[in-house]
Amino acid sequence: MSLEKEIAALATRLGAALQSLGWQVTTAESCTGGAIAAAITSVAGASNWFEGGIVSYANRIKRDLLGVDQKDLDEFGAVSEPVVRQMAMGVLNRLDANLSVAVSGIAGPDGGSEDKPVGTVWIAWAHGEGQEPVTINAQCMHFAGERAEIQAQTVVEALKGLLAIVAEHE
Repeated sequence: MSLEKEIAALATRLGAALQSLGWQVTTAESCTGGAIAAAITSVAGASNWFEGGIVSYANRIKRDLLGVDQKDLDEFGAVSEPVVRQMAMGVLNRLDANLSVAVSGIAGPDGGSEDKPVGTVWIAWAHGEGQEPVTINAQCMHFAGERAEIQAQTVVEALKGLLAIVAEHE
């Protein structure tokens, strides 16, 4: 199955699951530039489970709109676990959703380093229901390919992670 077809299938499954739970999902995206939100909203009826997302390509936006700590940006960089966790929490709180996903990575072809080569992507998923404490899981992925392939692989993994959380609550 092509990545495009896989994304469409995952987004359709996610929409149906969110609809059945009555949940809202939101996104905070850097390296994907809104592609996760685009996948979610490609499904008819998405307004029932998606209110919006924030494309936070610049560190200033991560800090000012998502509440990412400047010290963490300086110490760990934008492509790091502390930053992506704060992005997921920030968008979850600001857009009043039950579930969020945040991504920050290096899609290339430039920008990589020895420590963080092109294809390095951090993804975080946050979930909070009512008065429950928010749960945040984060994972570092290493994707191969050209820029568009790295972005598409990131969207697939982001959607899979959202589906896994939803499946725990169905």
